[in-house]
Amino acid sequence: MLSKIRGFIQQNHLLSPDSLHLVALSGGADSVALLCVLQELGFRVEAAHCNFHLRGEESCRDSAFVQRLCIERGVPLHLAHFETLDYANLHHVSVELAARSLRYSYFRQLCRDLDAETVCVAHHRDDNVETVLMNIVRGTGLRGLCGIRPKNGIVVRPLLCVCRQEILDYLSSRQQSYVTDSTNLGDEAMRNRYRHHVVPLLRQLNPGVCEHIQSMSERMSSVAELYSAAIAAARERVLSQCDGHWIVSLENLRREVAWPTVLYELLKGYGFSPSQVSLIGKAAAGQSGRIFHAGSYDLLIDRGRLIIERCTNPIVPVCLPECGCYVLSDGRRIRIATKQRTADFIIPREKFTVCMDAEKVRFPLTLRVAAEGDRFVPFGMRGSKLVSDFLTDIKQNLLEKRRQLILCDADGTVIWVVGQRLDNRVRVEKSTVTLLQISLQH
Repeated sequence: MLSKIRGFIQQNHLLSPDSLHLVALSGGADSVALLCVLQELGFRVEAAHCNFHLRGEESCRDSAFVQRLCIERGVPLHLAHFETLDYANLHHVSVELAARSLRYSYFRQLCRDLDAETVCVAHHRDDNVETVLMNIVRGTGLRGLCGIRPKNGIVVRPLLCVCRQEILDYLSSRQQSYVTDSTNLGDEAMRNRYRHHVVPLLRQLNPGVCEHIQSMSERMSSVAELYSAAIAAARERVLSQCDGHWIVSLENLRREVAWPTVLYELLKGYGFSPSQVSLIGKAAAGQSGRIFHAGSYDLLIDRGRLIIERCTNPIVPVCLPECGCYVLSDGRRIRIATKQRTADFIIPREKFTVCMDAEKVRFPLTLRVAAEGDRFVPFGMRGSKLVSDFLTDIKQNLLEKRRQLILCDADGTVIWVVGQRLDNRVRVEKSTVTLLQISLQH
């Protein structure tokens, strides 16, 4: 068994011989075997034990056993106590999730304090088999078939190559005692039902089932690497970024092999569920203008492309009673100033700066998001036009339209579609003496 574990550690680059490694030590057979094996293989280890105070005297028994074991083996021990039920109630999570969060948060902090390279946990092959089966029953994709990974950040699992019986045989050969968690003997936990009933039944059907599932899991891990590389390449061909949002070219997407799968992999990172991705894929064929929402992102189907952008709170309308500088709710600033027109004055051509005839503008001004029914007279025209129609003409999509700002005067007249067009009624003419210059600064 030692030779098998040594080879597994080397093959997966789990542990460096010269570094310090932290062993998560519960006192159960698996973690005790892990500590003993790593010591026998010559690694420098320290132990960490968490008392979650969930099993009364049994929790105290486990802590006492771990302390004796570490003294006997000359291993430094770091012991932490947690009020797990209080934490679960405070954060509104299950006890299991609370214990996991507390445990790994403590391990990460301890690694930083000790300058340890890894946290070694004692998952073995049978744990991996149970995990794969549970994933299959719940419904899973390729990653779920890979099961438990040998390495996840600083967390490593050197025992994944051996089964539970090998661990028990090893401990027996060393005459090494351990403690048993009584909660592992019942069927309350879902994993225990798989361990006590599902796996034994499968072994009756095929005695080699665990070895076959483990082999399949390892093959799927290799397949997952190829899959990830293929998706990354497809992302380069299909996805682009522009002005803070992401664009999926539907033309390029449909050239991809199994494009619905590519679409799912692209969108799941933005929080879209499999059912939403399916709807998006169907709607993309002819429902331009439809918006989908997921978590912090919106997706718009727009003329042969999908536009994805992070949701932002709409600008709070702001009253501008006089010239000056005003801060908007999103942190931008709008500056208003008067200038006397001189012979050499040149009207700025910047997108977010306009000049208008000050005599034609009545304060207070209001800056707000464009609403349905807003009209203005675009610069250079005589008749009025709906702001929404104007924005359609300049090919703004729905996401851009819903955040388009307009500036209105005291009468509610739109005098500037911000960043797009000035109202013709406040334009600067030859007779203009005093200019009103307005700038929106990002």
